[in-house]
Amino acid sequence: MDSQDWDDRYAASELVWGVEPNRWVVRELTGRTPGHALDLATGEGRNAIWLATQGWEVTGLDYSAVALERAERLTADLPDEVADRLTWRHGDARSYEAPAAGYDLVLVAYLQVPAEDRRAALRRAAAALAPGGTLLVVGHDLGNLTEGVGGPQDPAVLFTPQDVLADLADQGLRTVRAERVHRTVGAEPGHKGEGGGVAVDALVRLERGAE
Repeated sequence: MDSQDWDDRYAASELVWGVEPNRWVVRELTGRTPGHALDLATGEGRNAIWLATQGWEVTGLDYSAVALERAERLTADLPDEVADRLTWRHGDARSYEAPAAGYDLVLVAYLQVPAEDRRAALRRAAAALAPGGTLLVVGHDLGNLTEGVGGPQDPAVLFTPQDVLADLADQGLRTVRAERVHRTVGAEPGHKGEGGGVAVDALVRLERGAE
C-alpha cells in the first residue's frame, strides 16, 4: 500500500486502530526512564500519545497525511503538558533522516510491508538510536497465518523475530528479547471485526551500547 492507499483507509473509518496503546508497547516500556522517542509509522498516534503521557518527548512519523490529521485532533484533547511533548511529522519510515543526537527509544509497531521495505525502515530505525537507546519492533508474525487469527493475510508483509534480527545483524545492537507472543483478539483496539481468538505477534527489543 502506498501513502494514498493509507489515506483512503484512514479516511474511510474513524480511528482505525483505536486510542489505547498496543499491549506489548505498554508491557515493554512501562516504568522506563523517559527521554526522546521516535514512533515510526505512527498511524493515528495511539502509541506515541501513550508514551507522551509517560513523560517521553515523542516524534510520531507517518506517510499518511490523513492519519496525522487524526493524531493532531487527538492531541488537541490532551492536557497541555502531554500535548507539548508530541511532534507529528509527515514522512517515510524507509528514508527518514534522524537528528544527529539520536533517540533514546525508537518504536516500530505493525509496519507490515514487503521485506525490502521493512529492512530499509528497520535500518533507518537502528541508525536513529542514540547511545544506550532501545529499538522496539512489534508486528504480525508469519506464523499468524496458520496459528492465529486476524491481521494481514499476505505472507509477503509478515515477518518473524529472526527476520528482524537478520535485517539488523550488522548494526551493532544487543538483543534483549526476540520472541513470538500471543495476543487475545477482541480486547485489542484496532482489530475490530476479527472475532475472538489469539493472534501471533513478533516482538524484538534491541539496545545500542552506551558510548
